[in-house]
Amino acid sequence: MDTEYLDMQRREALQQLKDHLKKPQHSLIIGARQIGKTTLVKQLAQQLKQDNEIHYFLTFEDPSILEAVNQHPENIFNFTQLPSAIPDGKTMYLIIDEVQYAKEPSNFLKLLYDKHAPKVKIIATGSSAFYIDKSFKDSLAGRKKIFEFQPLSFDEFLHFKQEDELITDWQQMVERPNYQGVHKNKINTLFDEYLIYGGYPAVVLAPTLTEKKELLQELVSSYMKKDALEAGIKEELKFFELAKILADQIGNLVNHHELANTLKMASTTVENYIYLMQKTFIVELLSPFYGNVRKELTKMPKVYFNDNGLRNALLNNFNNLNDRADKGALVENYVYNRLKSLYSQNNLHFWRTADGNEVDFVVQQPENKGLAYEVKYNDVQFKPNKYKKFMQAYPDYDFSCISKVADNVSTIEVIRL
Repeated sequence: MDTEYLDMQRREALQQLKDHLKKPQHSLIIGARQIGKTTLVKQLAQQLKQDNEIHYFLTFEDPSILEAVNQHPENIFNFTQLPSAIPDGKTMYLIIDEVQYAKEPSNFLKLLYDKHAPKVKIIATGSSAFYIDKSFKDSLAGRKKIFEFQPLSFDEFLHFKQEDELITDWQQMVERPNYQGVHKNKINTLFDEYLIYGGYPAVVLAPTLTEKKELLQELVSSYMKKDALEAGIKEELKFFELAKILADQIGNLVNHHELANTLKMASTTVENYIYLMQKTFIVELLSPFYGNVRKELTKMPKVYFNDNGLRNALLNNFNNLNDRADKGALVENYVYNRLKSLYSQNNLHFWRTADGNEVDFVVQQPENKGLAYEVKYNDVQFKPNKYKKFMQAYPDYDFSCISKVADNVSTIEVIRL
């Protein structure tokens, strides 16, 4: 699954990195395996070459480079110019792929920053294992900016599908509630594909559904397994069994004790495995929102997946939407990821009371009116009376239902978000 797509740019992500080039802090790019981090930094290297900047692209998957830097961080300069040779006013950009393979990546980055910034600027990519190290944040405080990249958003998905003319139409739909658009049906069809196969770049670009399925299954069998092994998971089968259970419980509360009983393992082990899944960008936990601590359920989070395609691969279910019992969960998972991209994750929650009243998503906006959303696949499932308690408790929140089907007609309402 090493397909490169250097001509297909994640334009916003690339611009974010370019904007940070003149800052002395390291740029650290994190995200799931196969999300396109290496392609992104190769595109950045192309830009630096066009601008006649001093730059090098190095990967710690190269044994000779890795052995050298493990002996001493400054051995990296055995493969580049020496910092002392860089002209005044110039910066040498070192693009380092897979930095987590260094024996002590935090120390490597810290020493190079402390001794050689701003003459030397590092742009590094890293997958999960590096960021599981809790000492990482402390040792690099003030020396780095983290860029976390997710699977392709829906507009990036359209760009990769070479359907750029649809992006403008989709943006109009988001901004104008009554806008129907000349490409509405085509956008809806592509959105259905996005819900099932997700936003991993190579999967989006795969020409056939069979190839998409094979790539997603490889993500599960090879890359998730690699993360588990590198993190020292001892019970690999239980790890994958837990991942499958969570995949089948999108939007549900995560109860460590129940999961431990089901899997016949310690509750602390379940917690550790879920923590690893979070740090490897497979799942995310959504915390509850509450005003009244005693009346509202505040302890257990809900689980969502970073990508619908990976989730469906775990369950080996790529059926069409109309043939699925979990289509509502797929829409809810999309809405979670969309809201996460629109608002600070710290301000995104769900609401649930001890007697079972629930609202799927609550967005806190300190300077604006709060937002609350209930997600239904079909709007006929929405019963406004069920949400009276929330609306009475929080009258300053705008509450609305988001659905994929309205008036029994497949629509684009959920895409308007």
